[in-house]
Amino acid sequence: MRDESPAGREERRRSVLVTGASTGIGAAIAQAFAEIGDRVAVHYSSNAEGAQRVVAGLPGTGHVIVRGDMGDAEQARAVVTDAIELIGSLDVVVNNAGIAPTPETVHDVATADYTDWIDSWRSFVDVNLLGTANVTWAAARQMIDQQAGGRIVNVGSRGAFVGEPAHPAYGASKAAVHAFGQSMAIALAPYGIAVTSVAPGFVATERQETTLAGSRGEGLRAQSPFGRVGTAREIASAVVYLASADAEWCSGAVVDLNGASYLRT
Repeated sequence: MRDESPAGREERRRSVLVTGASTGIGAAIAQAFAEIGDRVAVHYSSNAEGAQRVVAGLPGTGHVIVRGDMGDAEQARAVVTDAIELIGSLDVVVNNAGIAPTPETVHDVATADYTDWIDSWRSFVDVNLLGTANVTWAAARQMIDQQAGGRIVNVGSRGAFVGEPAHPAYGASKAAVHAFGQSMAIALAPYGIAVTSVAPGFVATERQETTLAGSRGEGLRAQSPFGRVGTAREIASAVVYLASADAEWCSGAVVDLNGASYLRT
């Protein structure tokens, strides 16, 4: 069992890769791991400035930046190999990178033309699902070779359960991420690698500030009986726990983080 004391953390400083960590939930996850003494590889696809800002703000030393398009299979694998080259090993992977629902990515079946429909499905599946799968393959092979176990945490979505009529490819891709994680939990358990997923509801991030301040804000906050939306730090705290030694028995779980805004039965 991993020693979670300050001394133990110093002796066994973990190497953590967080994809999609240049802003929002991913940045908060990177921060949370760095705060407990881990060394973090911050991944970005296009926001180099954001990634540099995140790394500059992380406590501790040895943090690095890696870049790659999660929608490209070779680049996704290279993100893992680059991280390993820079930080030497890989103990934890958080698959957070993804395309989120926005007004620009709407593909309602009743209004989207066929070309937009096809392009939307390809984009969401390539990045959200296949990017996660390809990073997981590369990370799992490294963890198996290290013979020291590991943790993989996938960031899914409440949208996998409630439905996303304006963004059906998003909802389907996140449901597939949950199912993929459960398959990997079974496949990788013999190697001491635990795999879990989190399913956040609406989260207040930089990207959502305008939405929350606008006409939709009140309705979004009212979705939860707490009368608010989630914070990136709350998601990060759950991810850090799921990546801990104490959470091995959670492997295969999909953890709802939505403030009781949606209850699965």
